[in-house]
Amino acid sequence: MSNDSSDLNKDLIAFLKGSVSKYHAVSQIVNILSNKGFSLLREDQEWNLKRGGKYFVVRNNSSVIGFINGERSLQDTGVKIIGAHTDSPSLTLKPNPITYSSGYSQLGVEVYGGALLKPWFDRDLSVAGRIVFKNSKGDIGEKLIDFERPICVIPSLAIHLNRDANGNSPINPQTDILPILSQNIEGQKPLDEMYFNSEISDKFLKKGEILLDHDLNLYDVQPPSMVGFNEEFISSQRLDNLVSCFIGTMAILGAGSNNTSMIVFNDHEEVGSVSTTGADGPFLDDVIRRVCYSSNDCNVEVVKAKSFVLSCDNAHAVHPNFVHKHDPQHKPQLNGGIVIKYNTKQRYTTDGYSAALFKDLCARINVPIQSFVSRNDMPCGSTIGPLTAGRVGIRGIDIGICQLAMHSCREIIGSKDPLLLRNALSAFLGEEL
Repeated sequence: MSNDSSDLNKDLIAFLKGSVSKYHAVSQIVNILSNKGFSLLREDQEWNLKRGGKYFVVRNNSSVIGFINGERSLQDTGVKIIGAHTDSPSLTLKPNPITYSSGYSQLGVEVYGGALLKPWFDRDLSVAGRIVFKNSKGDIGEKLIDFERPICVIPSLAIHLNRDANGNSPINPQTDILPILSQNIEGQKPLDEMYFNSEISDKFLKKGEILLDHDLNLYDVQPPSMVGFNEEFISSQRLDNLVSCFIGTMAILGAGSNNTSMIVFNDHEEVGSVSTTGADGPFLDDVIRRVCYSSNDCNVEVVKAKSFVLSCDNAHAVHPNFVHKHDPQHKPQLNGGIVIKYNTKQRYTTDGYSAALFKDLCARINVPIQSFVSRNDMPCGSTIGPLTAGRVGIRGIDIGICQLAMHSCREIIGSKDPLLLRNALSAFLGEEL
């Protein structure tokens, strides 16, 4: 395992570039696991697990759990779990997306999650995600698609027509963020629903396949990049929380087969996690139970009591222009190390005991630690940590690397932090807690 941050960052950037939707992100994770000897398990089939075997389970192609079935008794070791989420705030296409106004064909979009809307204006946008189709035999299938090139844009209203543009001018998500897809030239047929669907079919489907529906989102075609005078930052879309998914995947690739290690990357964290694939759903509990059932001497409740989850999600770095938005004693810095996130209202699952365990682990491998807690006069976000704890009953901690511009379509992390996170996650999977 290399300790060269440049090698890891190069791979991270390639992963981010290819993860133009949560479905593409899961597909890439599946490919990484498959290429490293992990085998696919289907939930509609019986599982015959081998000691030391490596496996993964996919649900809805938007959530994935990978695990190493340890050679030691699961009841003795419990499960070491790294949790993260695959979804990010975005603009998604409505079921019938084509609309018209003043000579333009536009895309009707819905805001997914708590997205910052202003950064989506004046960017070269493309469309990606999955389509669902019926083939010539009548079978239903799905495919990942990516137009790859910029096909639409959301123009800002000129400041001459909105003098409060730099003030508190609100954005109406129903009327103000519809991207322009094409111009309707007089005498030519405008781009309509049928034509848009036929373009998708012609580009991505084979003869005899019929488009039925889609789960598509917009994305900025500008690729991830190293930025800063000394390249001390990484700028990209979807850093929250695909950076944790990628680093978690790298960590389990290096884990041994002695103990049971697991990664769980849930969908729908940005919209509440209540789904079959979300952290407030049954996915993780289902998999843990089935792994336990594969051992004759395994009690699920005992296994859960001996398990531990690292809920790994990005934290807020202090913004140099808005230092007052942070608690004075808790101002995480980019490239300053891993952040432990605290909240007495249980928006994070950290407590003194779990924090002490993680601090001790990081001290032994020389990984610096920072702390984050919200100001008392500001609300706090949340993660999959408390939901996993409440749903499955496994103790844990909320951690992550910090970032700027969270929930923007362009976010920033420190270029040294991914390696620090990988070292900590790798040590966690190899350590007794």
